[in-house]
Amino acid sequence: MADIALKHDCRGIDWNAVVRVIREAGLSTYSAECTQRAFEHSYVVVFVLNGSELIGTGRALSDGACQAVIYDIAVLPKWQGRGIGKRIMESILEKTDGQNRLLYASPGKEGFYEKFAFRRMRTGMSLFKNQREMQEKGFSE
Repeated sequence: MADIALKHDCRGIDWNAVVRVIREAGLSTYSAECTQRAFEHSYVVVFVLNGSELIGTGRALSDGACQAVIYDIAVLPKWQGRGIGKRIMESILEKTDGQNRLLYASPGKEGFYEKFAFRRMRTGMSLFKNQREMQEKGFSE
């Protein structure tokens, strides 16, 4: 994995490739334009490249002091199990150190985040714009 590199800015990113990585990893996706806007307005962004191929993503929103929320931790399936998701998480956790960090995991993926000491919340609430779909996917009651 000598060609694997982490990139922490949005310059030169192919937003269609970002959407593809997120979709193939099984996460909910939005248009390339919406995805670009979301990443560009994030506190931390991480893109993982194998040469010029985008193979992983992650980002966090934050107030820079107290609270951060982690989103879009995604690795192409053929690259999963090689420590790439771990590198994304470590990078985000380092850049949000000292803050409370929240996320919601895709159903069945909670164990990955437990390795980073994340614990399930008892009081988490949601108001998704697509409530029924998110309920069907197992994100809410």
